[in-house]
Amino acid sequence: SNTDEHINARIQEVAQKIKQLRIDAGYTSAENFAYDNELNRVQYWRVESGANITLKTLLKVLDIHQISLSNFFSDK
Repeated sequence: SNTDEHINARIQEVAQKIKQLRIDAGYTSAENFAYDNELNRVQYWRVESGANITLKTLLKVLDIHQISLSNFFSDK
């Protein structure tokens, strides 16, 4: 449905933004980022690939980057 497509597009935006945070932090490899930050590598790969992750996982990743939810979701 149209709603699902819209939601999936927004999930992909979140995934891209998380990937960009990792790159901006100097990590070319998602695997190295996950390892260095004691995240499950498969779980973190799911985050960047746009899988339907938990809020707990999202918050954990944002804490690593020291970014608030409001900053993450702002359009700045």
